[in-house]
Amino acid sequence: MLKPENTNNYPMQRFSVAPMLDWTDRHCRYFHRLLSSQALLYTEMVTTGAIIHGKGDFLGYNEEEHPVALQLGGSNPQDLATCAAIAKERGYDEINLNVGCPSDRVQNGRFGACLMAEPQLVADCVAAMKDVVDVPVTVKTRIGIDDMDSYEFLCDFLRVVSEQGGCHQFTIHARKAWLSGLSPKENRDVPPLDYSRAYQIKQDFPELSIAVNGGIHTLEETKMHLEHLDGVMIGRAAYQNPFLLAEVDRQIFGLDTPIKKRSQVVQEMYPYIEKALSNGSNLGHITRHMLGVFQNMAGARQWRRYISENAHKKGAGIEVVERALEKVPYQDLDV
Repeated sequence: MLKPENTNNYPMQRFSVAPMLDWTDRHCRYFHRLLSSQALLYTEMVTTGAIIHGKGDFLGYNEEEHPVALQLGGSNPQDLATCAAIAKERGYDEINLNVGCPSDRVQNGRFGACLMAEPQLVADCVAAMKDVVDVPVTVKTRIGIDDMDSYEFLCDFLRVVSEQGGCHQFTIHARKAWLSGLSPKENRDVPPLDYSRAYQIKQDFPELSIAVNGGIHTLEETKMHLEHLDGVMIGRAAYQNPFLLAEVDRQIFGLDTPIKKRSQVVQEMYPYIEKALSNGSNLGHITRHMLGVFQNMAGARQWRRYISENAHKKGAGIEVVERALEKVPYQDLDV
């Protein structure tokens, strides 16, 4: 697949699937790419320490995943620059800095949402990465943290990071984060959504590219937000009901491409699954990302159950997916 051309309008940001820890791994991204050729896909957050000091390859991906962005976690400008340079050499299309995760582990490492309180440090981190790469360096953030949640606080943060760091592309999770008292899961649901704040940011900073994230479940909602903003990032909805990605190319990017059948997408995974298994992957680690492809269809429960009960077994192969597909009524395979 040819890599998309980057322009000043950041077309890749128009629709993306959020970076989600333990979810958006390379198997998930390959599957999502079969559904949409245009959606920007993100890695899980990878820390600078893992890349620089960890054993193993934390930056592996499939060439078919382009456009694909790496999300980094860290707060040391030099370390982030080192990792950004490595990622650029590996061919990533964007480098994204996580300034939104509220977990205790992330805070203890001095990165994630707590960095909103240190806009100059974020600016220094972005500037260091921009010095060594020529792909977009972006920031994913919240609208605020703890009691620092005024509109002025968000404006000051964006102003410093954009003017002094050179970041021109932000994705704003339209909830603030409580750094203590709420779990990461609760921080995705409890703080109220405030999309109007992202809309106002775009009006007050028209030179910036602004995307919104948080609580968006459908393409109809996506199109509504795109009337005000440059992009939309969908998270759990795209993971739990991946077939919504099948209409992204037509509805969001205006391409006249046919919508694949669900069964077609499953069968297009077969060569990938067989290759991954031959390289030592576990079938269940791949098929867990495919469980929702028949959501709201007859046979969806049987599909999920058969895979869940059999994919983890020793020696499980492609026949598990083939037999699971047989559990879905014929008429539902054609949609």
